[in-house]
Amino acid sequence: MNTLKTVVLLTFMTVLLVFVGAAIGGRNGMIIAFMMALVMNFVSYWFSDKIVLKMYNAQPVTEAQAPDLYAMVRRLTQKAGLPMPKVYIIPEEALNAFATGRNPEHGVVAVTEGIMRALDREELEGVIAHELAHIKHRDILTGTIVATIAGAISMLAQMAHWAMLFGGGRRDDDDGGSPVVALVMMIVAPIAAMLVQMAISRTREYEADRGGAAIAGNPYGLANALLKLERGAQVVPMHDAKPATAHMFIMNPLSGGGLMKLFSTHPPIAERVKRLKEMQRGMR
Repeated sequence: MNTLKTVVLLTFMTVLLVFVGAAIGGRNGMIIAFMMALVMNFVSYWFSDKIVLKMYNAQPVTEAQAPDLYAMVRRLTQKAGLPMPKVYIIPEEALNAFATGRNPEHGVVAVTEGIMRALDREELEGVIAHELAHIKHRDILTGTIVATIAGAISMLAQMAHWAMLFGGGRRDDDDGGSPVVALVMMIVAPIAAMLVQMAISRTREYEADRGGAAIAGNPYGLANALLKLERGAQVVPMHDAKPATAHMFIMNPLSGGGLMKLFSTHPPIAERVKRLKEMQRGMR
């Protein structure tokens, strides 16, 4: 169901891009914006792992340096049928973890020092299995595709904005549709693209919860870990958390309520725990 929802949302974003391109920038404007977004996200796809690891000062560890963690990752990786990822530790007291890498052969699992101290073995296994599920599902690739389309839509809106400022809103018939439609799309389309992008991120989190619970063989471990992470985030927030990387973490390092939940990269913890408990009951 989560995979189907992701496909539907991706299709909607693609249709939205085509419609916005026709309304705002015409065929040529759409192509230019899409190519610019594609280049930007191609670079992000190939180098995002290095960028985010450096951003959070994550340090690589060997089996000799962290034998218990390394053994846990190796065992879960074998169960998931994946190549052994690189293992990193983030010198941070906040309880969090993330996975990155452009494909399973270049996978990375990073955990904070705080999460290693706060969780018991079963809970930490659930967290690591969740991150391995992201790698197995190639969610980094999915996120890159979504970001490319959303970026192209935002660039089209910016192009239209500058065209109206310096061109007086005049457009040739071949360049697009009605100026009124273009104005509406310039305002609405980027917001719609962001909402869909966040919705896709939430579906991938649900799917990683499901896949991680299956890898670990115990949904309760991940469920209990999520509850601890939620409480921990209120006590020890993550330092220098960046909105651009929030979607990568198992627990959103940024906080917000009300309308901000629509723009959240993560589903509510209560709903995630509920689904994991239902999965546990179904495994009996």
